[in-house]
Amino acid sequence: MDQWLRNTNVVKVVALVIGVLLWAVVRSSDAGTVSSTSSGAIGEENIGNVAITPKYDKDQFYVELVEPERVTVTLSGRDSVVKKVMTSGGYSVEVDLTQVGKGEYTLPLTPVGFPANVSVKVTPATVKVVVDEKRNKSMPVTVNVTGIPGVGLKAGQPVAKPSQVTVSVPSRIYDEVESVRTDVSVEKATSPVSNRKAVLAAYDKNGKKIETATITPNVVDVEVPITSPFTMVPLQVKLVGEPPAGYAVASIRQSTDKVTVYGPQNVLDKLEFYEGPQVELSDLKEDTEFTLSIPPKENVNQLDPEKVVVNVSIVPSVTKTLEGIKLSIIGQNDIFNTKVVRPANGTVDLKVEGAPTLIDKLKPQDVQAILDVSNLPPGTHEVPVTWNLPTFVKKGPGQEFKMSVEITAKTTAQPAPQTETPAKETPAAPQTTVPEPAAPQTEAPQEAPADAEQPTAPAASPEAVPASPSGTPAAEAEEQPAAPAGPPSP
Repeated sequence: MDQWLRNTNVVKVVALVIGVLLWAVVRSSDAGTVSSTSSGAIGEENIGNVAITPKYDKDQFYVELVEPERVTVTLSGRDSVVKKVMTSGGYSVEVDLTQVGKGEYTLPLTPVGFPANVSVKVTPATVKVVVDEKRNKSMPVTVNVTGIPGVGLKAGQPVAKPSQVTVSVPSRIYDEVESVRTDVSVEKATSPVSNRKAVLAAYDKNGKKIETATITPNVVDVEVPITSPFTMVPLQVKLVGEPPAGYAVASIRQSTDKVTVYGPQNVLDKLEFYEGPQVELSDLKEDTEFTLSIPPKENVNQLDPEKVVVNVSIVPSVTKTLEGIKLSIIGQNDIFNTKVVRPANGTVDLKVEGAPTLIDKLKPQDVQAILDVSNLPPGTHEVPVTWNLPTFVKKGPGQEFKMSVEITAKTTAQPAPQTETPAKETPAAPQTTVPEPAAPQTEAPQEAPADAEQPTAPAASPEAVPASPSGTPAAEAEEQPAAPAGPPSP
């Protein structure tokens, strides 16, 4: 046996025999397979609901319509190959739009990704396509804040990053794009809402969502500050004192004239302005800049800004005399006549002092001279003048004015007692006595001025009735009708 194996010819023969046997085994296996599947060697399968993929320049065009959107693909070939294609999923059905522009077309469909040894049929073979030009529009992002934050808190102005996005739409609806917005909820939030991812959508002027719009980027980061309630009110800087003699304030400038106040809503509702820091003017002889802290008030949580810069401009002062300033009376009673008796013309001259830029354009009508007669009784009174001067203008030294004001009762108060007197007596008595005093009233001025006081006493008494606060006028009113009866008797 060993000798045979050492013989090369024997080995070659054995190898040849083994090779023939192997060939026979393989051949018989193939023959058995063909015979066993001879009836299904060529298979046919349908793949339904295959989406159509448009092939086009997405930067230039927009595909508005593909009809139908899905087709059926029929595969024919060896059964094993067909099944392999169906399970692989590496295929598609395309419509080539690279050679067309804006318009409506009917184009053939092309199967892509199928093996060469498989027959492919697409049903339907063509598709209707509508192509429009794409137009881009830059739009700001609008954040709609929904919900109510925690108790006593308020949602601030939301911020979107980025704040501008690009909206791509078909050219036919380009003008319909009205806004790009997203909704962010702050319901019961007690701290700022930050890094919130929000999906954007485009809307038309009627608030309807535009489904065909493409937004880049379509997701933004939104931040919503959560703060206590606040309000913005004027900031009032209080000026204390006056510059030394010979100097005047030309102007005052603040770095801000408003301040944002944070606090409970009931506190904010009462604020009309915010009282800021004080600026002392007493020692200023030159331009000065102050950096002052705005004082916080009770129940105020925060101020923005917390400081204010005040620039005071100081210049040498000048003087000027304003002539013919009209005197104004305030506080007069409607039942009295009030008039200025000294000076007779009812005007006064005043020397004023201030910065040249202010004094040069100052006119008499810019100054108010006020006489306050509140609570003064009838008679002649010396009333001091109160001056209302423009800002940074002051009254010259050594000018103290008192004017004579006369207050007298009005005669129009007479009818009031006449209506009361008949009410206390019988109707016949007043009708009889009223004509009788008429004769002495006419004759009295002719006889002597002194006698005229008696018949006119009843007429004067009614004026005194409303003027006197005491109870005696009522009694006098009852006696008045008897007084005129005396003169006729002699």
